[in-house]
Amino acid sequence: MVDNLPTETITRVAAIRFQKVGKLYHFDCSGFPDLQQGDQVIVETMRGRQMGEVVEFYPPDTEKYDYKPILALATPADLLLKQQWDAKGLTTLIEIRELAKGLGGYDQCKFLAVQYSYDGATMTVMYSMEDLKININRLRNAITGRYPAKIDLRQVGPRDVAKLIGGMGACGIPRCCSTFLTDFSPVSIKMAKAQGISLNPSEITGMCGRLRCCLVYEYEQYVEARAQLPKRNKRVGTPQGPGKVIDVHPLQDAVTVLIEDNRLIFKRDELVPLDELEALDAKAKAGCSRHESGGCDCGAKRGGKSEDEDESDDTDLPLDTLEDNDEDGDV
Repeated sequence: MVDNLPTETITRVAAIRFQKVGKLYHFDCSGFPDLQQGDQVIVETMRGRQMGEVVEFYPPDTEKYDYKPILALATPADLLLKQQWDAKGLTTLIEIRELAKGLGGYDQCKFLAVQYSYDGATMTVMYSMEDLKININRLRNAITGRYPAKIDLRQVGPRDVAKLIGGMGACGIPRCCSTFLTDFSPVSIKMAKAQGISLNPSEITGMCGRLRCCLVYEYEQYVEARAQLPKRNKRVGTPQGPGKVIDVHPLQDAVTVLIEDNRLIFKRDELVPLDELEALDAKAKAGCSRHESGGCDCGAKRGGKSEDEDESDDTDLPLDTLEDNDEDGDV
């Protein structure tokens, strides 16, 4: 394997994935003009040299990011070496579990997976534990003395545990996290409420014990649809008469309205917001509240008189006109 020297100017960036369903990391591939999607490459990472698959290409953004260069294309020997080390992962995991059991004090730890770098130089042990007070250093020293590779003990959260284990989700298909999700988005109970989902824990909790990731998928669409519809308990006008909104159906672009004792569903274009119309009407009748002393140019009524009435008042007429009117009155 011959390393490729980085070019001075970055012209293209490659998105590289190190795991089957993992995050994308970006590297400078300007030195490899013939690089294609699906190629295996060698790059330098914080965990040493790793082999990854090229997924996509992007234009560089050198103002925000500092890209490391791709070192080399993976050779057939590198691919074979990676295959051999990947096969040792399960055996090493079983040995580490036995080692932890022999040391004692690690009953609350769950060792999930062991991942080697393509050349076996780095060994990453994935584990989870509920008690954060457990001292993991004893186990680290025992593993370091047994295996020549650089040891990286990495604690993962409940969502990553479900991602590593895999399996079926509550919907009956393979879990999203283990099939296509490369990153976990924040999920809140507010998202379930906006979509009208029951807050029963069994309905909104995934296999990991956290809120289901799928609550994020349609949340924005529900928020956008609800913004165009009246809220519950709002008074609206309908073709059947005025009523009160008792339920909202965002995906149908409709609401359920209670008219007397009847529950009827109306589309958004059939509704008239009575509360807003009554408020606007009351404001129009109240007149201008900011220009009571005169000089109003907003068009609102003032003191029960319109601007046309004010302009026709004799007090606004010129003095000579008033005098003419008085003379005409004397005659």
